Amino acid sequence: MSDLNQLDDSVAAAAFRRLVLHLRHRDDAQNVDLMGLAGFCRNCLSDWVQEASHGNLDKDAARETIYGMPYSEWKTHHQGDATPEQLQRMKDSVAKNA
Repeated sequence: MSDLNQLDDSVAAAAFRRLVLHLRHRDDAQNVDLMGLAGFCRNCLSDWVQEASHGNLDKDAARETIYGMPYSEWKTHHQGDATPEQLQRMKDSVAKNA
């Protein structure tokens, strides 16, 4: 297995930006579904960005970086109510993250 730490930072940054742009484009992919399938979502990415910024970004700025708009605006335009089934899949998936 290749050592991820050996990946050039510019390559990693470009791939990360492409992932974020893809998630912005695919606003039909609900966070609860991403959590249910992969155990992470846009909010997780924004938390990781905030942590990596070592205090240079607050939570709202980090979320706006990922969402491309204020989080409250994104929720209003793109986030629906989660079903009980979606919430259970998310709970089961997140349990695998430990």
